[in-house]
Amino acid sequence: MQSSSPRPAGPTMTLAGRVALVTGSGRNIGRAIALAFARAGADVVVHARTSREEVEAVAAEAHALGVRALSGLADVRDAAAVDQLVAVARAQLGPIDVLVNCAAVRGERRFEELTPEEWREPLSVVLDGAYVCTRAVVGEMIAQQRGTIVNIIGLTGQAGAPRRAHVVAAKAGLVGLTKALALEYADRGITVNGVSPGMIATDRAVGSAVADPLHRRARVVPLGREGRPEEVAALCCYLATEEARFVTGQIFAVNGGTYL
Repeated sequence: MQSSSPRPAGPTMTLAGRVALVTGSGRNIGRAIALAFARAGADVVVHARTSREEVEAVAAEAHALGVRALSGLADVRDAAAVDQLVAVARAQLGPIDVLVNCAAVRGERRFEELTPEEWREPLSVVLDGAYVCTRAVVGEMIAQQRGTIVNIIGLTGQAGAPRRAHVVAAKAGLVGLTKALALEYADRGITVNGVSPGMIATDRAVGSAVADPLHRRARVVPLGREGRPEEVAALCCYLATEEARFVTGQIFAVNGGTYL
């Protein structure tokens, strides 16, 4: 009997030897992404703006998985602070191979009541922050002719939401930035994609926009449940692997069919 030819190996989902910076990774989705990268073998930089105890705890979890882990604080709007964080990461871990822009702020207010300061806050953190962080690492990605950038967008950036015009505008801007950078850096070996979570079961502060009953009633999940942070993280992990090198400029929904 003729022996069958060996089947090609399936995806390995390994990130061994890579260094990943995940902004806003002290809790919730960002934390799950950082730990997913660590499980796949990547060294990780865990980031928050002010929550030192949280980022140190996540870094300790990552280190326990057998990789190197660094925690750091920086306001993503502050180019000098971000450059310093990247410089420390480079000195201790090596150049950043993977950037996940996950840092965000949320708020809820009727559009006619929004102050200029409230309008600017999500734009500055989400959109300006993605610009600052990407600019801090993309030079070395260009030099290496390789890199992965993942922008965490969110359902409202695609579908809209009442009383969240400022947040929606920021997230929608991130969609545009994703597509623009994907085209600009395609010939440099850098992939740029967006991941757009829907209703995800996370630790939410009482009174936060995502915990608001109006916001929840506006979304019906066909799969009948909230997603888990780990389900978002798994997709981000895939996008950083060798198996995803032909994937760029895409916005991937992880929303249980809420927005098709």
